[in-house]
Amino acid sequence: MSPALLPEAVVMVVSGPGGVGKGTIVERLLDSEPRLWLSRSWTTRERRPGESADAYHFVTREEFERHAAAGGFLEWVEFLDYLQGSPLPEPPVGHDVLFEIDVHGAARVLEQYPDALLVFVDAPSRSVQAERLRGRGDSEERVAQRLAKADEEVARAAALPFVHVVNDDLDDAVGEVRELLAGARSRARA
Repeated sequence: MSPALLPEAVVMVVSGPGGVGKGTIVERLLDSEPRLWLSRSWTTRERRPGESADAYHFVTREEFERHAAAGGFLEWVEFLDYLQGSPLPEPPVGHDVLFEIDVHGAARVLEQYPDALLVFVDAPSRSVQAERLRGRGDSEERVAQRLAKADEEVARAAALPFVHVVNDDLDDAVGEVRELLAGARSRARA
């Protein structure tokens, strides 16, 4: 059974490989869309240098596993060498829900919310993605892991009803995602 949301609430998932700019797109959406509520993911990984303390709910593996055992997550996965998951959504009344999660999590959200809007953000090329990863402080080993994982995510996304957005210009990408959200809101409230 799906966690209860108002019938007119839009559930939106933004997915994509690491370093493609999905976090920046999500930040811009949240800044400009007051009725959009972000489901803050839990993670057991360490904060990156310069990463906001509220980017995730940072927890120990033990805390995460206890929450998972208690049924507190809509979806969760072991990703590379850490756990990450989305708690059951509890948005304020009148808000739409935004998940910034991986493709595996998006599939789980779609099972629970069949009308969810799925947006897959990608970089214009893997070389651009690699430079963005390096720019945020990822080690060369982590860059290689993320690039290999990106190909898996693209393949997995092809099997789901994602709308693909290439982030070659941030303003254009944000505008495209904002238009997709507006369309989903119109359909949900019709």
